[in-house]
Amino acid sequence: MRTSKSVRHPLREIVYRFNDPIWVADTAIRTVTTVWDRFSPSTFAGLYRKIRSHTMCSNARLRALFHGVEYVVRHDVAGDLVECGCARGGSAVLMALTPRHLGTHRPLWVFDTFEGLPAPTSNDPDFEIADLFTGTCLGDIAEVRHLFERLGVAEGVHLVKGLFQNTLPAAEIQEIALLHIDGDWYESVKTCLESLYDRVTPGGVIQFDDYGYWQGARKAVDEFFEFRAIRADLRRIDYSGRSFVKPLCDH
Repeated sequence: MRTSKSVRHPLREIVYRFNDPIWVADTAIRTVTTVWDRFSPSTFAGLYRKIRSHTMCSNARLRALFHGVEYVVRHDVAGDLVECGCARGGSAVLMALTPRHLGTHRPLWVFDTFEGLPAPTSNDPDFEIADLFTGTCLGDIAEVRHLFERLGVAEGVHLVKGLFQNTLPAAEIQEIALLHIDGDWYESVKTCLESLYDRVTPGGVIQFDDYGYWQGARKAVDEFFEFRAIRADLRRIDYSGRSFVKPLCDH
């Protein structure tokens, strides 16, 4: 009897990742900080506990996202909040909850297939492992909408279903204050940057969820910055996440 991809991929991925001692160390740190955030009295931890069962993002990346939204609000950076790749919606809801705790509101755009991850391509150097995840990270659009409604932050939220290649170029977004890219694969991340980077306000924040985890995501980011001659000082969040503030002048 053949074993399905969904059954095979966890063990194969663990074996694959255990060859990287940085991933092993980061996983141990993540375990400790996750436990801390379940009991911490901090504002972030309180919001994290509301959404943690609806996200696969590490608490370090979620904390960075929280502080990124705080940053653009406190510094009055013009534009909407945008997430590309939401799965079950936890990180997107955190992006909506954060302005509310500051007593304000920002329009939020959430893009996802809502049918699971599309297949990677030959442009993804780790295709053999990545392909095992095709169709995973599945979020139901009705359940995501309900999560926003249940936590009282559904106003001004736009849920857009479809492949990034079909939805992002035509999205009616003028300015972006914070862009969260969680697209996993080369083509997805490339499309996000090509479609949305120029709409990010100088001084705005861009956060990449998969830069350190999937080689295709890192390749797309590095190629885009090199092609555009952008000097991006990427800040390390954890093993996978990176973020930076868009410079006032890209060159």
